[in-house]
Amino acid sequence: MIHKEGVKILIVILTVLSILNLCIFILSPSTSNILKITVLSASLIFIFFNCLFFRKSRRHFLPDNKVVLSPADGTVMVVESVTENEFFNDERIQISIFMSVWNVHINWYPVSGKVIYYNYHPGKYLVARYPKSSVLNERNTVVIDNPNTGKILVRQIAGAVARRIVSYVQDQKIVLQGEELGFIRFGSRVDLFLSPDTQILVKPGDSVRGLLSPLAKVS
Repeated sequence: MIHKEGVKILIVILTVLSILNLCIFILSPSTSNILKITVLSASLIFIFFNCLFFRKSRRHFLPDNKVVLSPADGTVMVVESVTENEFFNDERIQISIFMSVWNVHINWYPVSGKVIYYNYHPGKYLVARYPKSSVLNERNTVVIDNPNTGKILVRQIAGAVARRIVSYVQDQKIVLQGEELGFIRFGSRVDLFLSPDTQILVKPGDSVRGLLSPLAKVS
């Protein structure tokens, strides 16, 4: 299935490439067969890549109010204690997940609860693996208050390739674990900030899948 964020883009791509190939194959009969095959092959590969990127993956999981599930597919880059200065202004455990262009790019709510803070920040487009991208790049910050896990901050971060963050967050709304939080187009990053007494279940280098990989749980 194709995610709704990709439908319009794919329609435009299909239209443009169809016109291009029509012009080459029918309106330009003198064009060499090698060029025709090359353009057609490149068009099909480009369409396949975009369908792969905008694919929608159904996730079957068991909701658990004492477990923080991964909000995204990707690779864990960072697990460390840091000072979070936007909302908490104290020490938190940061977990950063890097999403490559091959990952599903849907972001999900890692816990259920009430959205008590939401803020969009315009910014730069540094490589998402760069530590400072968490505070310098374009980003969305949302804080969910869960009675069991406490307040959890989730931050969507744009990267050097990702130039559009889509957010479905509504401030003060009650959300459920597993609902879609948003979508990031092309390579990007998601950060979580958890309470220092949270039991962390992952380490740098681990591959995680959204809603299927537990990141932490209440001690």
